[in-house]
Amino acid sequence: MLPPLKIVKDGLCRTTETLAAELARPGGDAPEWNELEWRLACAAAAAHGISPMLWRSSPWQNLAWRRFLEDQYRHVEQRHQRITALLGRIDAEARSAGIAMVALKGSALHAIGLYAPGERPMADIDLLVRDEDLERTGELLQSLDYVESFRQWKHRAFKPATGEPVLGLGEHRDTPINIELHTRIQERLPISTIDITHRVYPRHPQPGLNPYPSIGALMSHLLLHAAGNICGRSLRMMHLNDIPLLARRMSLSDWDALWNEPVPAWWALPPLRMVARYYADAVPRVVLDRLEPECPPLLRKMSRQQTLTQVSCSALWLSPLPGIEWSRSLGEAGRVVLNRIRPSEEARQERVDMLRTQLWLQGQPWGRLKLGRRILTWLTRPVPRMDMLYVVRAALDEFISAA
Repeated sequence: MLPPLKIVKDGLCRTTETLAAELARPGGDAPEWNELEWRLACAAAAAHGISPMLWRSSPWQNLAWRRFLEDQYRHVEQRHQRITALLGRIDAEARSAGIAMVALKGSALHAIGLYAPGERPMADIDLLVRDEDLERTGELLQSLDYVESFRQWKHRAFKPATGEPVLGLGEHRDTPINIELHTRIQERLPISTIDITHRVYPRHPQPGLNPYPSIGALMSHLLLHAAGNICGRSLRMMHLNDIPLLARRMSLSDWDALWNEPVPAWWALPPLRMVARYYADAVPRVVLDRLEPECPPLLRKMSRQQTLTQVSCSALWLSPLPGIEWSRSLGEAGRVVLNRIRPSEEARQERVDMLRTQLWLQGQPWGRLKLGRRILTWLTRPVPRMDMLYVVRAALDEFISAA
């Protein structure tokens, strides 16, 4: 049995903000939480992918907490070995086939030594290929015993032909390593598509795995990915932490990638402000000042006040119109509302794929309610997020099992 959802909601907010502060500035005094709050802290740390980082940096000595963090670190470390081996196989096969790829996000951050093995989880491997190489890359993955799981507008998802997700809280060494295949680097914010593929794909790619063309290109991708997650209320602390770590390696000229375009990167301001809220002096003031006039007024105003909890899964109540403040016109805002009332065929198919593939939706009646029933529910009472409830239940179940 879950505690009352209001208690869970308030506890997630409290623990998430405390963890965010500790991750940014390790060494604070351990909070005086009760047993429920420590379990909610485990849930928040797992959902945000920061358990291994806290194991290395935070001195808090609650016994169950330390055991959980150490266990997560070991699982991530062992899973990283599997991911590294798989990337090596993909690189060798791509070189042999003459296919150029870019290993994205977490793979790239590990490759430049921003994280040690075990510190940062990777849910999957993301690869960028050219349109003309898409089918051949799919065949390459099939030769490595992968099968296509589903397609959506951003990528094609592949999973191992054998193996099932592991039930439980957080990371597990045996969780299957999925692969997401991209031909574009893009996000919908929330209607208009922002595409930065030309910044991320190398001008002179070589067969096999390629790095980003510059540190500024990698930062641009991290910021666009964070912007899409803020817009969709799905930002993770792990992704926020990537940005200040990379920023410390950048000179002022590296930031030019954000405005050396016909339209400057207005979408980068909210994630950079979020970073600045938690990581003092991580973002040069001149960068924020230069981007601020480009950002739409409503979004610029709201981004001054938003907390990590408000734009992440730690905000327990579902938002009926997530990201509407990112609209750049009244017309876009109207389309956001219309898309919620009358989803496109693409959106309906994405929902079907989620119900089929996402572990946290299995057996949950909310995901299978008809649209009209869901809208009526939203209008009459707060609706909790199924993904976060799954993690909270797992945290409480582990506590009960341990006791």
